Amino acid sequence: MLNTSSVLEFKSSTFFAPILILFNNDMAAIEETLHAKINLAPEFFRDSPLIIDLRDLNKQNQDLDFTHLTQLLRRVGFFPVGIRGGNDQQNKQARALSIPIDTVREQGAPIIAGNVQKPEMNPQPSSQPVTTVAKPSVNPAPIPPVAVTSTLVTQPIRSGQRIYASSDLIITSQVSAGAEIMAEGNIHVYNTLRGRALAGVHGNTSARIFCFDLQAELISIAGDYKTSEDLNKQTYHGPVQIYLQDHALIIKEIA
Repeated sequence: MLNTSSVLEFKSSTFFAPILILFNNDMAAIEETLHAKINLAPEFFRDSPLIIDLRDLNKQNQDLDFTHLTQLLRRVGFFPVGIRGGNDQQNKQARALSIPIDTVREQGAPIIAGNVQKPEMNPQPSSQPVTTVAKPSVNPAPIPPVAVTSTLVTQPIRSGQRIYASSDLIITSQVSAGAEIMAEGNIHVYNTLRGRALAGVHGNTSARIFCFDLQAELISIAGDYKTSEDLNKQTYHGPVQIYLQDHALIIKEIA
């Protein structure tokens, strides 16, 4: 009899994928812009999963054939893994292509948690003087912030490996070319940083990257990035920090 407990298991994990936001339905312009972006960082975009965001496009009532778009994205090397903000027709096309639909709530939209009825107040007559007592606030007490621990990696990160941290990421070994490290917070590499490093991947613009020797293929903070083509203009063989200032990545030596 087969022991099913040894066949497979499910684990909770965080999956990182770039989001493609479209503002125009001109397929020729989309393809041209995609090629230009890919040429800036071919290794970063190679065989990359992709979530397609059509909210802005549909707000402008610009029609788009989702099947045609998916064929284009696959042709240039992307793998669409999700759609959000699509209309009924686009969602139907996505289902036909076995692409999941991500239902997102518009920012600022109310969350309805059900009807709450206030108890009726029927005070009984009394000969005693009425004392008014201040009622406590009905708002729930604020939840204290949860302490987030850093993720520590002591082994070398080899080519083809991907590391993701939901907090700060600390690496004490080298990061090889072709590897990718990502963190929602800061990234610290106490060794040579090759490959690709992406900090603040959920939009944390205050995140920073620190390393002893910068030889990266790509560095990124909150979506703003520089490729090796830009980085090779200057050699960094000492400790540096990288931070975001006015949507520009600043590389500063640490004395």
